[in-house]
Amino acid sequence: MYPSDEKDNWFSGKGHWTDISDENWFNWKWQMRNRLTRKVDFQRYLKLTDSEIHGFDIAKDKLSVAVTPYFFNLIDPNNPNCPVRRQLIPTSHESILSEDELNDPVGEEGTMPVQGIVHRYPDRVLFLVTHVCASYCRYCTRSRLVSNAQNYDFHPFLEKGLDYIKENKSIRDVLISGGDPLLLSDNKLEYLLDRLSKIEHLEFIRIGSRIPVFLPQRITPNLLKIFKKQENLWMSIHVNHPQECTKELYKACREIVNCGIPLGNQSVLLKGVNDKLSTMKSLIHRLMMMKVKPYYLYQCDLIEGSSHLRTDPNVGIKIIEGLRGFTSGYGIPQFVIDAPNGGGKIPINPEYVIKSDEESLVLKNYEGKIIHYPLNKKSHVKPVFLP
Repeated sequence: MYPSDEKDNWFSGKGHWTDISDENWFNWKWQMRNRLTRKVDFQRYLKLTDSEIHGFDIAKDKLSVAVTPYFFNLIDPNNPNCPVRRQLIPTSHESILSEDELNDPVGEEGTMPVQGIVHRYPDRVLFLVTHVCASYCRYCTRSRLVSNAQNYDFHPFLEKGLDYIKENKSIRDVLISGGDPLLLSDNKLEYLLDRLSKIEHLEFIRIGSRIPVFLPQRITPNLLKIFKKQENLWMSIHVNHPQECTKELYKACREIVNCGIPLGNQSVLLKGVNDKLSTMKSLIHRLMMMKVKPYYLYQCDLIEGSSHLRTDPNVGIKIIEGLRGFTSGYGIPQFVIDAPNGGGKIPINPEYVIKSDEESLVLKNYEGKIIHYPLNKKSHVKPVFLP
């Protein structure tokens, strides 16, 4: 397991559930039925801290707790600061609300023409199709509706969403999300993808999912058959730490890619999880081994009760600066802040342009060396006379 990146060291197996048959273990519905959701479930396998015990009391009115048996195996039971544990087990810190935090930090509700459709950008929409996830991330930007712990009463009307997309011909790109859309039944997911694929002005159909990470058993032969039918389908997964890169995830990603689906990864920068350069470098190396393009690195949104997981954005800038030139450029994600109140994604980059004038650009390269790049240097061209 991490920190060694060789694939032979990646986690695989049943962990705490060695007594479970292969038939059950590799059945995604068994994994869902046997998720750890109660405090007593977790105490069976690890000693909860006082802060975590209090966190379970808070969670019932904020964001439900659920972890699949498969993914629970990645938690270090002896380390309260385990990076996987920090993402999934609630703590008392979730009761601390800062004045800048919001229930809807990126302003989705204000750009929702019909329930389930978020139309923030001119040519693309977010299509929310479910409130259910296989496991619940404690920093979830959509915790107001995901898991329904806050009684949001989210009931997406797929037909209304499909009609909206069909009627608005400026939309060329749709991102299916939720909750996690890969928890829809095969029949419903196939119906949704087929309906979208028949809308002529749609050029891209994307799925945002953490199912390959939380529940790789869901990537079944029948689901792959559904994917293969789609010509314009893309997918983004969500891996935050190299410890999450298992042999099972490797297999799932390779199978998805072999269906002709480009895979990208969106990570969230989290304090005590992936806020060190060495951790991020290991993560992107493992992602590329799985044929997953590191796409975005998000600053953690200003969701209520997340301050204990949120870093200073300058940490993210330093990480990107430490990656540039020291690893494959193809593996460097774009660091972004999803601006509050519907401001959209804003790219945040290290400063490489030191000065600009009419004569030159003064640049800094990855080694810190200063480079002068001429802009209006006069060229002296000698005439060439051909015989």
